[in-house]
Amino acid sequence: MEVITIESQAFRDLQSKLNTIAKFVSALQKKAEEQPEDDWVDSYDVCTFLKIGNKTLQRLRAANAVTYSRIRGRNYYRISEIQRLMKNNLIRCSDEQLQELIKNNRFYVEQRRNTKTDR
Repeated sequence: MEVITIESQAFRDLQSKLNTIAKFVSALQKKAEEQPEDDWVDSYDVCTFLKIGNKTLQRLRAANAVTYSRIRGRNYYRISEIQRLMKNNLIRCSDEQLQELIKNNRFYVEQRRNTKTDR
């Protein structure tokens, strides 16, 4: 084992910087929890919770009516983009269905975070 010594002032400065970083990360997490429209959901969840067909999403993508990201062959959409589609009447679903999608996505994200911390 190797012992490293530093001056007490340098240690306090380092501790202060670490606390600042921890506060910043905590604030970002709270902001993300308050703004679900920045979350990403995949095609399967969108189709399942909004009760629309995969072909409907495919047509919207082909017509460039919806923005999405493709990662490893899966398509992901922002919640804000889904809300825009609802507002413009490009897809028909209720606010309750959208809230259920958001709730399920949050549950899934929290479950993944817990799995990562258990390792």
